[in-house]
Amino acid sequence: MYVDGFVFVVSKKKMPAYLRLARTACKVWMEHGALEYKECVGDHLNLRCGRPFPRLMKLKRGETACFSWVAYKSRKHRDQVNRKVMEDKRIASLGAADMPFDMKRMSYGGFNAVVEG
Repeated sequence: MYVDGFVFVVSKKKMPAYLRLARTACKVWMEHGALEYKECVGDHLNLRCGRPFPRLMKLKRGETACFSWVAYKSRKHRDQVNRKVMEDKRIASLGAADMPFDMKRMSYGGFNAVVEG
């Protein structure tokens, strides 16, 4: 399995817009072949283990951390699915200005799953 992972900051005021975008994105990715799609909103972030998300992401008052991932069969499958997704009108019509989160504070990467339960 191959997973794309995202961590980003969302203003709590923009959460309804983020959730609308997330629902659309989920529908599009799943229609084009993703195996799994999850959008998660921070709930219990100020833990004493490691570096807490609020400090790592420099969260300001009224912001929260979000984490999402999309699962695929392989990196090749991810590339095929993402090619279709980027051509989909529902995604292609979105511009950076429309994003309800701070694109400059987003991290993204592709990961090989090495242990699965």
